Amino acid sequence: MDLTSKVALVTGAGSGIGHAAARLLAGQGAKVALLGHTESELKKAADALRAEGGDALTITADVSSDIEMKAALQMLIDHYGRLDLVVANAGINGVWAPIDDLKPEEFDKTIAVNLRGTYLTLHHAVPHLKKQGGAIVVVSSINGNRTFTSPGATAYTATKAAQVAIVKQLALELGRHHIRVNAVCPGQIETQIDDNTDKRHVEETKIPAEFPAGEIPLRDGKPGASADVAEVIVFLASDASRHVTGTEIYVDGGQGLLR
Repeated sequence: MDLTSKVALVTGAGSGIGHAAARLLAGQGAKVALLGHTESELKKAADALRAEGGDALTITADVSSDIEMKAALQMLIDHYGRLDLVVANAGINGVWAPIDDLKPEEFDKTIAVNLRGTYLTLHHAVPHLKKQGGAIVVVSSINGNRTFTSPGATAYTATKAAQVAIVKQLALELGRHHIRVNAVCPGQIETQIDDNTDKRHVEETKIPAEFPAGEIPLRDGKPGASADVAEVIVFLASDASRHVTGTEIYVDGGQGLLR
């Protein structure tokens, strides 16, 4: 999966799946722009990538801001001159609460980051991909696609289902430009996304269910690692998946099948 001469953009690249994806893309030879909203986190991630011989650019931006994302893509093009690969990973869990308790502004925040953020990333990236073709990988979730058992996660599941719909729509629209569009749908992964999760009164919507010991059959109940998802992302970004588009791949160790 040689990505030498390719330029990649990874959003939410400061930690977790985004950082792991950026690291593996760079390891395959790609030049990587790490985009996120926390400058110190991005710098640390970029330093780690460069220490392994990678070429990294850090871009601080809010994916939900049209102005900031437009400037971010221009910064990338000014620095590298092209764009070949996009990993739309930035996202939050947001507030998980019963629908009659979930505040409009809380719903809007999750939609803004997860869905508007994905739209703006692709909106500003696609014109550059059209010049020579490329690949887009959207990081969705088993939630909203394979499972619906997270109580109170209405806004989150809505965004994750919508991301997969966008992938399928754009796979057809962008195929003529030789741009492939796919999604990965992780299950429980060891990341820091729970740090931006606010669960409130979820016991009101939780439906009791008894599962066998461990909800992840392939790992004896243990969550996956960010690298497990990142390796699938790199596959979808590379020519090894040259005939794959409009597809979602579940990276959950069988968790979604059980739940």
